[in-house]
Amino acid sequence: MEIELPNFDVLFDRIAQVSPLARMALEGREGGLSSVDNKNEQLKWKILEKHDAKKMVPVHEIHKIDNFMNLGSPMLRFRTSIEGPCLGDRFANFIMDFEERKQWDKQIEAVEELYPINDVAAANMVMGFKFGECSRLGLGYSATKPNFVASGREQLTLCGLQEIPSTGASLVWGTEMEDQHNHLLPSVPRRERARSYLFSTALVPTGENTFDVEYCLQMDCGGNIPAFMTTPVLLETVKSLFSHAKKFYKGGKGSALEKFMEEMRQKEDLEQDVIMDRKGLLHP
Repeated sequence: MEIELPNFDVLFDRIAQVSPLARMALEGREGGLSSVDNKNEQLKWKILEKHDAKKMVPVHEIHKIDNFMNLGSPMLRFRTSIEGPCLGDRFANFIMDFEERKQWDKQIEAVEELYPINDVAAANMVMGFKFGECSRLGLGYSATKPNFVASGREQLTLCGLQEIPSTGASLVWGTEMEDQHNHLLPSVPRRERARSYLFSTALVPTGENTFDVEYCLQMDCGGNIPAFMTTPVLLETVKSLFSHAKKFYKGGKGSALEKFMEEMRQKEDLEQDVIMDRKGLLHP
C-alpha cells in the first residue's frame, strides 16, 4: 500500500512552534518545563488552568489559542510532571493500542494500526536524520462513540515516535491524512470525520525517575459543532489520559510497569544471546 508522507521539516517546525518542550527534545537539550522560557514565546496563549506543580492533579497547566493558523479550531496545550521512567514507547501505547486506550477513554470504540511502516530505517532517511531516531511509524484508524455533544467520529492519522538517545527524551506525533487517502479507511460504516491537524506529546527526563510532558492537540471535531461545546470534552478526555499515565508510571510491586520492565529485560537478554550466538561466543 502506498502512503504519502508529510513534509517533515514543516511538520516538526510547527510542533516546535507550539511546544517548547518538543523543541528542547528535538534539539537534544536537557532540562524540562522549568527550563522553558515562556516570556519569549511568539504565540499568545490563554491560560485555562494553572496549579502548583506539587499539587496532585492530572495536569498542572492548560493553555489555548482560539484559532491557530486560521483553521477554525483551538490549539490546546497540556503540561504536567510524572514520577517514573521516561518510556516514550509505552506512552504512545496509551493512545495507539485499543486495550490501553479504552482504560482511560470512555468514548473510544476502535483503534487499529492499519498500515505499520516497518522499514523505519527508510523513514529516517526520508527525515534526513534531523529529528532524532524514528522508532515507530504507521497509519492508524480510530472511531469514537456518540456523546451528548456529537455523534460518533472517525479519524485516519499518520503517527510516529521519535527517540532522542542522547537525552532519553521522546516525541509522539500525529497528523490527519487528507481526503485523497480515504480509500485507506477500513471497510466499516462511515462516520463524521474528525481531524487532528496537529498532535504531539514531548517527554523529557528531569531526573533518574521523573520526566515532564507537554501534550499539544489541534482537533476539528467536524459537523460544524462550535469549539466552545467540544473543547470541555477534549479537556476532560486528556485529563483522564494523564490520570491513567501517572498511575501506570508510578508502578510498584505487581504493577503493569513492573511487568513491562521485566518483558523489556527479557527481550534485551534474548537479543544479546542472539548476537553472541552469531559470533560463536555463546556456545564455543
